[in-house]
Amino acid sequence: MLKSISIKNYVLIDELNISFSSGFSVITGETGAGKTILVDGISLLLGKRADLSVNRDKTKKCVIEGIFDIGAYNLKTIFDVNELDYDSETILRREISPSGKSRAFINDSPVNLHQLSKIGSRIIDIHTQHENINILDQDFQFEMIDAFSNNNEIVDEFRLLFNQYQELQRKIEKLKLDKDNLNQSIDYNKFILNELDSANLFEENLEELEKNQVFLSNFEVISEELSFINNLLIDENIGIQTNIQKLLNSLSKISGKTENLNILYERVLNLSTELDDINHELNEQFESLENNPEKLSLLIQKIDTVNTLLRKHSVNSIKDLKLVREEFASKVDSTESIDEKIEEFEIKLNDLKDKLSKISKSITRKRMDAIPKFTTDIELILKDLGMENAKFKIELNPSNNFNSFGMDDINFMFRANKGYEFKDLKSSASGGEMSRIMLAVKSIIAKYRKIPSIIFDEIDTGVSGAISQKMGHIMRSLSKYVQTFSITHIPQIAAMGSAHYKIYKYDEDNITKTTIIKLAEEERIVEIAKMLEGSSISESAINHAKRLMN
Repeated sequence: MLKSISIKNYVLIDELNISFSSGFSVITGETGAGKTILVDGISLLLGKRADLSVNRDKTKKCVIEGIFDIGAYNLKTIFDVNELDYDSETILRREISPSGKSRAFINDSPVNLHQLSKIGSRIIDIHTQHENINILDQDFQFEMIDAFSNNNEIVDEFRLLFNQYQELQRKIEKLKLDKDNLNQSIDYNKFILNELDSANLFEENLEELEKNQVFLSNFEVISEELSFINNLLIDENIGIQTNIQKLLNSLSKISGKTENLNILYERVLNLSTELDDINHELNEQFESLENNPEKLSLLIQKIDTVNTLLRKHSVNSIKDLKLVREEFASKVDSTESIDEKIEEFEIKLNDLKDKLSKISKSITRKRMDAIPKFTTDIELILKDLGMENAKFKIELNPSNNFNSFGMDDINFMFRANKGYEFKDLKSSASGGEMSRIMLAVKSIIAKYRKIPSIIFDEIDTGVSGAISQKMGHIMRSLSKYVQTFSITHIPQIAAMGSAHYKIYKYDEDNITKTTIIKLAEEERIVEIAKMLEGSSISESAINHAKRLMN
């Protein structure tokens, strides 16, 4: 229940702090006194959006704080789901800074408006005149009948699976779209992959290929020069090695005579050894020479292929080409494996579909069992509210598709008088009738939804005194199960409250302000008398007010 509310710097409210009790509380005030301001302020605690226009003093922040006793309503789970600290005495707070920036808190933990709305909607229900249209909404109709039939837990289970079902559907649709896109390019991807693989380049080294090409391309020049060098080294008459050997023979005869000659001998000996090595390597080079135009042609072709592919894919090396190859291979693999993924998801989807179908049948069965009593209860209340011949009917038809509430379509039907056909509420109920229907529905459902507080904002608009008195009885009876507030302009309802609050305007320092006070017994009598007769109240109005209160 709402224990208290504190409002600072909100529209016409400078600052107010008011406490509330359980049971049936009525709130009255002259037209324009600010009853709507109070409702809108509480709505901010439930996640309604706000802007800078709500700040009475534009230089200060607006703060609205409500303290709620929720210990008896099993709400800890929703706090856990939102990762918030739970307290049986929970505080909702909303702040709007002078810049218009909004902040929200639950038990001093910052929350976003979605979290505030989720938790706020489980703590307090505000019904305004504009919300009568909600009863025409199919989601609202499902919520009402499911609350009455104790379907909420199984519907929550269904909705969890339905969310998974929808997510799988989205994934399958995306995979199919990806498949269509990939199919458009699969031939090209396969062509590029085959082109890279058939080139057989990834074990090659472009630098080595180019060196081999140079070697093979210059066979004649290299062969000719190597032959000349060979003759120069080993010719019997003028060969360098022959003369070096003669030099060694001469030096060996005299090398022992002096140290310097011995050193020269060693140097020439080393030179001879080096020339032997050079000659050996030259012979190897000569032996490796091959005049192979075919091999040269293949080598040139491979180098051209490499350079063509490098230019085509705008890369600089065979290593980079390998990365390009991996990219196209991945695209081809993705195309070939996407069908497997789609099949895997569709198996899961069918499994979820079977589970959803089974659960939805249980939901439908409980709804069908509950509908007769629900409609009977509504008709009894409507009869008490002066609609003697009113009949209410709920059409529940199977749907071919899942929705957030199962596999049903629902429609609330109504007829106000005998001899007429049932029509949907939108085309068959007047504004006053809609108010009474909504009161009937909410008074029944409140016992099942187990919500701590409910506020009716002028639900009695357009209703006569006798009927409004019966509406008051219903709200007072409802307050046995849920803390009930009625913002009213009808004295018969105001007299039924266990507590009476008055909203009024006053001027202070040439500024009009709004506040709310709780009326004492004698003050209530005067207030109800004014509601009966106006500002100039008579003795008979006072007596009438007393009779109403008794």
